[in-house]
Amino acid sequence: MNILIKSIVIASSLLFLLSCQKEDSNSKILKRKNVEPNLNKRAENYVSEGGGILNKMKGSQGGNFEFATANVLWRASLKTLDFIPIQSANYSGGVLVTDWYSNSLDSNSSIKIEVRFKSTELSPSSIDVLSYKRTCKNMNCSTAKLESNFSSDIKLKILNNAREISIKEKSKKKK
Repeated sequence: MNILIKSIVIASSLLFLLSCQKEDSNSKILKRKNVEPNLNKRAENYVSEGGGILNKMKGSQGGNFEFATANVLWRASLKTLDFIPIQSANYSGGVLVTDWYSNSLDSNSSIKIEVRFKSTELSPSSIDVLSYKRTCKNMNCSTAKLESNFSSDIKLKILNNAREISIKEKSKKKK
């Protein structure tokens, strides 16, 4: 029994000493050089020094955010689908997915639209539109892909909105 008590005391002492050692190594983190209190300036400094997730993946070149800011098709898609709640918007992946949507609360059916961006060019081959219909009866739901006519109509509306946005931007640049 004595040996058991001695081994427990020794093990506890070792654990206590090891935990103290971890605190000392973490205290080095607190002894940093002067830290900029302004978060925006700190972020700019960090990016300019080559920091950040995207910079570390691509070297010091920074990320590619064309879908988020410059892609006319992306903005036109958001404008076209503004009546439906967005479930997922992945700028860098080029995918926009709406939530299930129905015109009325009493309806048994709802639709979901997915827009996939293939390139930043303003052309019909740059995007794919997929649409689905979910019908529920007595807690039993079934989901089916909608006819291509519905998806084609959505795609055409997106392209028309993209052309309008593009024309407005070109006219602003000329002025």
